[in-house]
Amino acid sequence: MSFTVAILGRPNVGKSTLFNRLVGARQALVADIPGVTRDRRVGEGRIADLRFRVIDTAGLDEAAGESLEARMQAQTERAVAEADVALLLIDARAGVTPLDRHFARWLRRADTPVILVANKCEGRGAEGLYEAYGLGLGEPLAISAEHGEGMANLFEALAPFEPAPTTEPGEALEAEAAEQEAEEAAGVLRLAIVGRPNVGKSTLANRLLGEERLLTGPEAGITRDAIAVDWSWRGRPMRLVDTAGLRKKAKVTAALERLSAGDALRAIRLADVVLLVIDARDGLERQDLAIARMSVDEGRALVIAANKWDVTEDRRAAAGRIRDKLMTSLPQARGLPVVKVSALTGHNLEKLMAAIFGAEEVWNRRLPTGPLNRWLAGVYERHPPSVVRGRRLRLRYITQVKARPPTFAVWVSRPAELGQTYLSYLTNALRDTFDLPGVPIRFLLRKGKNPYAGD
Repeated sequence: MSFTVAILGRPNVGKSTLFNRLVGARQALVADIPGVTRDRRVGEGRIADLRFRVIDTAGLDEAAGESLEARMQAQTERAVAEADVALLLIDARAGVTPLDRHFARWLRRADTPVILVANKCEGRGAEGLYEAYGLGLGEPLAISAEHGEGMANLFEALAPFEPAPTTEPGEALEAEAAEQEAEEAAGVLRLAIVGRPNVGKSTLANRLLGEERLLTGPEAGITRDAIAVDWSWRGRPMRLVDTAGLRKKAKVTAALERLSAGDALRAIRLADVVLLVIDARDGLERQDLAIARMSVDEGRALVIAANKWDVTEDRRAAAGRIRDKLMTSLPQARGLPVVKVSALTGHNLEKLMAAIFGAEEVWNRRLPTGPLNRWLAGVYERHPPSVVRGRRLRLRYITQVKARPPTFAVWVSRPAELGQTYLSYLTNALRDTFDLPGVPIRFLLRKGKNPYAGD
């Protein structure tokens, strides 16, 4: 992006609504509850042909010490420091509050230019627009983020911050196309970090990123949005998504938590690899297994990070409990990689990333048809299906129809009569022969003869 815009303001003035309007998608959670946004969320904003990087921040609030609010404030200060221009939002219907004045004074002392934006100016409820002149930040821009009003004025205010082009238009288009092709060739790995509340997901994400990018702390449930961060590991481009903690569905009663859980589930569906973070001291609890099954059912590659290994007392027993639970409760992902890590100290991060890349490689793997059919003939001869109504089922042909996850079409004489037990046998045999640990494997049963056999 050509320049960076930070959206600031006290809680519940419409910052996330404006963020969603600028990026053209409902990326940030929006609710009529103050303080929904806690972490910085970054997106690619656009008004007409003006493109920029936009940062949604937590609501400005007076806080000090090591409180959650103080840590949220520190994240907002970092966003202001890295922005080229800040948008200070006020609620035109509520008028200017003492908190608005306090943070207007703070922003006047900052080095970042500030544009004052009066939101919620739709209809006749904009009495506070005239009070905004008293903040000393110039003429306020009247907009309605919810209804898309006033975007032309915002365009004119932001346009001067766009850097002058250093290349001719044709050269810029060629450079942009070349950059896009390079990104596609490199293949961005989408990694979703999921788990129960307070197991260290955001701390682990910060350790991987090498900076305090995401809000952390001892309080459970700090993360609410699914926060996406673009980064690279050893030259490999990645998109990391830190998600809210997922609790049992019966315990999710608040509307905001339902929104956060939905955000996390969408992150799983869009991921290439899901990193399930567990507390090694607790082992694999029922909710951990539910999240793991959900990831496998969605066809995602899965890696488990047993976090807080540095403070786990009986490590041999803890590792045994995790291994046994996986064998008995998650047989559909046999061979799932489990890496013992410490997000606090950085222990085993290299091994964790190697497991993530390994899981993605298996998830993307394609097997040639010839070896597959020789394998099918061998497993059928060693252990044919049961006889049904006096006739034995015939497995005639197999081919891989897609990867991500590995999916195979098998032609069977009577597909409806091939039971789940035999499919599990085929799955395990395929894993062992072709080295496909951990990833979900799918079979599509087809009826008839070998479709590729000659007449």
